[in-house]
Amino acid sequence: MARLDGKVAVITGAASGFGEGMAKRFAEEGAKVVVADLNSAGAQRVAGEIGDAAVAIAADVSLKADVEEMISTATDRFGRLDILVNNAGYTHRNGSMTEVDEQTFDLITAVNMKAIYFAALAAIPIMEAQGGGCIITTASTAGLRPRPGLTWYNASKGWVITATKSMAVELAPKKIRVNCLCPVAGETGMLGLFMGEDTPEKRAQFRASIPLGRLSTPLDIANAALWLASDEAEFITGVALEVDGGRCI
Repeated sequence: MARLDGKVAVITGAASGFGEGMAKRFAEEGAKVVVADLNSAGAQRVAGEIGDAAVAIAADVSLKADVEEMISTATDRFGRLDILVNNAGYTHRNGSMTEVDEQTFDLITAVNMKAIYFAALAAIPIMEAQGGGCIITTASTAGLRPRPGLTWYNASKGWVITATKSMAVELAPKKIRVNCLCPVAGETGMLGLFMGEDTPEKRAQFRASIPLGRLSTPLDIANAALWLASDEAEFITGVALEVDGGRCI
């Protein structure tokens, strides 16, 4: 039996990178998946590659109405909602904290923080009525071991970790588990922003800071999320799981 048989998942930021990896891995393990992303064409591509077990929706997670429609898509199309993965994220370019403009700051807080609030409002009543569920958010090693140059992004991911732990305690009586992942930077569209510039020299320097000697991959993150979403992790809640090759040590 596949590990997510009979389960329905909504995954944000699922048109590329970690989110695409999760969507495909979850489907391989039997889940029905709502592939949500601001990039409609990318979401359609990923859902098409998965097949009948997936449906794509264009969603801006910083907008409450879009998040509500995203969640209702799961119940309308597949009849339930078992897993919510808040994976969509945004960052500023590596540099001085005083040079990040207000518009960028607001977008970071909207996508990395407020979207989790919107998703909770929409998903928790459904999960409670079903007798339980699982919420996973993509945080970051930046929330555990903040380094200079990404201060406002780091702060948003620290918020995610605290919110995860508080949600886990409050929702435990409802049998809703809440965890987050703390990946080290990987081969995604935001890598160049994290490093300031994407050059072979910068990559080598970054890899040298990871004891296992490489960047993360979408499959690394997808496998960690899969375990947290599965019944194998039924006693795991409030955890910020480092998926980082030893970076935080």
